[in-house]
Amino acid sequence: MSTFNYPQLTPSIAVQNASAAIEFYTLVFGASERFRLVDSSSGQIVHAEIQFGDSLLMLCEEMPEWNKTPQTLGGTTLRLSLHVANADDTMARAIAAGATETMAVRDQFYGFRSGNMRDPFGHEWMIQHSVEEVSPEDMQKRWDAMCLDGSDCGE
Repeated sequence: MSTFNYPQLTPSIAVQNASAAIEFYTLVFGASERFRLVDSSSGQIVHAEIQFGDSLLMLCEEMPEWNKTPQTLGGTTLRLSLHVANADDTMARAIAAGATETMAVRDQFYGFRSGNMRDPFGHEWMIQHSVEEVSPEDMQKRWDAMCLDGSDCGE
């Protein structure tokens, strides 16, 4: 029996300087560290768990035989989406702590106020909060209208 409750799906990321990453995620996002396992010979964090409300993120130092960081890979295909109380405030804290804004926070067609950033460890985050309820049908209509008016639709 586990001491902790684990969600059915939990992302796990590799970072360079796991201690600094844990500090960044707790400072910027208000996450809390559940625990960390440290390799006694190297001092590296081989596993840590960070709680974000009811969600969990696992992380560890890069160990090329098992995982690689965005720096080693030259980018990432994963974007973590984090719902917060205020996307503007959270983005400002992230930038002040060393993140790079990749899309300014603004109201989106799908009913959220959101923006994107790259944390100092190379991971991509979408920071957002809800501003209105939008049905999937209305989202599709808004998407179609946005693309028809010449906006960038990801092409």
